[in-house]
Formats: sequence, structure tokens, C-alpha cells
Amino acid sequence: MTEILSIDFMQRALIASLLVGAVAPMVGIFVVQRRMSLIGDGMGHVALAGVAVGLVTSQSPVLTALIAAVIAAIAIELLRARGRTTGDMALAIIFYGGIAAGVVIISKAPDGTPANLVRYLFGSILTTQRSDLYVFAALAAVILVTVWVLRPRLFAVANDEEYARAVGLPVLPLNLVLAVLTATTVVVSMRVVGLLLISALMIVPNATAQLFVGSFGSGLRWAMVIGLACAVGGVMVSYPLNTPSGGTIVLVAIGIFILASLGTSIAAWLRRGGHSMSEPHEPAVGSGFRPGVVPGVECDPDSPVPASAERPVASTGSPNPPPPSTKGVAP
Repeated sequence: MTEILSIDFMQRALIASLLVGAVAPMVGIFVVQRRMSLIGDGMGHVALAGVAVGLVTSQSPVLTALIAAVIAAIAIELLRARGRTTGDMALAIIFYGGIAAGVVIISKAPDGTPANLVRYLFGSILTTQRSDLYVFAALAAVILVTVWVLRPRLFAVANDEEYARAVGLPVLPLNLVLAVLTATTVVVSMRVVGLLLISALMIVPNATAQLFVGSFGSGLRWAMVIGLACAVGGVMVSYPLNTPSGGTIVLVAIGIFILASLGTSIAAWLRRGGHSMSEPHEPAVGSGFRPGVVPGVECDPDSPVPASAERPVASTGSPNPPPPSTKGVAP
């Protein structure tokens, strides 16, 4: 542990993983509410095109990726809001267009080798530079503050747009804010998790938290804790195993989800089993019911109900009507 913390690039990677682990689930919970879990993948592919532009023009890949992802996020929301196309179709168009443009442009870069492409796609702890940390920290701070301030409104819009519009909330601007936050989260995470895997860190911690929480607030807090554990744990494990940090982080997140799912399933099974084996409940006080006792008939609680208590009641209300009178009738 001490050896890992003393290495320069591991220090940078751990700081970046802390930023990613905090902001990705925080934005992802609203993406899950909107049922657009794959939007992170779409933004990642578009950001790849921005990275390629940065390599070709010798500019900062982080800056160009951020610009490309934000433009794509705004375009998706406007297309969806105008009704020109559905959200998933707009996302698919941006998805494939972004990765196609990225592959073509990066092939023309001076250092556009497959190794560079793999590092951006799947993350690498060696690619995080000190200058990147300053940019990531500033972007993460913007994301955290914005989400914290707007979280009630973002939740209302993500949960039910029609209700939010009825109560007077600006639905389109809030959706645009969420889209820009998602694009920014993708760019912040591309060094550590990778552009193709960041969506998993946005979704899986929230899916894990929803297994054992019952409210939005507690789900958000637990998702951030799980995201931090996955990001830091994945980076720590990837160094001795010599594996890509992005894939390792996602596998750790999925492993935690499987363990939590098994734990909640076993706990629910034990509760059901304990309930079925419990003693029968006593009747409520004042209900007037006693086992084995029929109103109006005295009997032993352990004896069967007498036959007289089972006779149907006549329409006159008397269980045994009197015999007809013979008075005045000749013998």
C-alpha cells in the first residue's frame, strides 16, 4: 500500500478516481430516472471524436472532447424535445456518428496509434497528467454544486416531465443542464474509466443502491459511496494485476452489485421463511371471536360445532318455526 501511494502516477490516478467515483453516480441517478441509461455510451463515442480532433490539432484532448460532448448532448435534447425523432433514435445517430468520426480522424493524427485509442476508450492510470487533474477538479466541482442545488428540480423533471411542466418548471432548460452535466462527467472520467465504460460507473452503483434503499436521497448517498469504493478499489487492484483501470473498476462495480443482489435476496427469503414458521396471531381484543365458540351455542372449544348451530335461518328470522295450530279443526 505504501509503495503504491508513493508512485507519482498512482497518486494522480487515485485523485482522479475519487473525483470520478463521486460525480458519476450523482449524475447517473437522474439518467436512470429518465430511463436513458445508455446516454453515457453515446456521449463517450462523441467525446472520442473530440479527442481525435485534439490529437490532430495538437490541442488538449480534454478540452476538445468536452466541446464535442456538450454539443452532442445539446443536439440530442433539442431533437428529442422538438419531436423530430425519439430519444433513443437520436442517441443512436450520435452514437455511431461519433465513433465513426473518431476512428477516421484519429487515424490522421501524428501519434494516432491503436495504443492511444485503447487508452482513451478503456482508461489507463498512466494517462492522467497533473494539468488534467486541475481541469477534472474544476469540472467535478461544477457538477457537484450544480446537482446539489438543482437536485429537487432535476428529480421532478427526470421522474415525470408532464407533472414538472404542469407545476411550472422549465423542463427543456433543466433537461439541457442534465445533458451537459452528463457530457462533462464523461470527459472527467475518460482518463481513468475510459469513454466506453464510464456509463457503467454511472449506472451500476445506482442499481446497487436501489436494492436496499427506499428513498431518492438515501439512494443518491449510497450510490456515491459505492461509486467511490468501486473507483478507488478498481485503480488499486489494476496496478498489481497490470490490467486496464477502466475494466477493473467496472468489474469491481458489477461484483459489488452481484453480492448486494444475493444478500438482499437471501435476507428476503429468510424473512419470508421466518414469517411462515411463526405462531398464528391471536384475535384482536374486542373482536368478539373465540375459537370453537358459536354465538348462542355453548360448547367445548375442542368439540365440533353442534348440528343445531349449522341449521339455516328461516326467512321469518326464527331457526325453528312452531308447528301449525290445530285449534278449531275437527278430528
